[in-house]
Amino acid sequence: MKIVAFGASNSSTSINKALASYAANQIDGAEVKVLDLNDYQVPMFSEDTEKEIGQAEGAKAFLADLEQADAIIVSFAEHNGSYTAAYKNLFDWSTRIERNVFQEKPVVYLATSPGPGGAQTVLAAATGSAPYFGAKVKASLSVPSFYDNFDLEAGTFRNAEIEQQLKQAVGEISATAVIA
Repeated sequence: MKIVAFGASNSSTSINKALASYAANQIDGAEVKVLDLNDYQVPMFSEDTEKEIGQAEGAKAFLADLEQADAIIVSFAEHNGSYTAAYKNLFDWSTRIERNVFQEKPVVYLATSPGPGGAQTVLAAATGSAPYFGAKVKASLSVPSFYDNFDLEAGTFRNAEIEQQLKQAVGEISATAVIA
């Protein structure tokens, strides 16, 4: 099974990228590819720019990487209660090429933040709009107070209950993904 995972952030120290990577690597025998949004350069979206350049190459590459997956794990960073600008911009460009960005694949949506809210607002928005963009959400999970619950140095959870919830969530895609 091929799993594509990414944090919906362009931070070089993204805790959401760390969480998505950790989650994907919990699936036994999976071939995991962790994407970095910085690898998909796109200009700020506008219809004027789209008329000028056509389809953005970074968005085409992003969609091609998602196409290779049997399942997808995304962990959403939250900026002021919404998507990060970097993710939303890449997503907007991608939907102009293919509205079903997630290509009817099973997905697990995660979110985390340093605070107790755990990026629940953006997770709810992403989960609510998922069917419109070809995401078959099998599970979603918010991880509050990331640094209290996860040890970045060791790459493990400090909180056994949250770790079990995460393993159960990713288990949902391993049970339903179509193996290529």
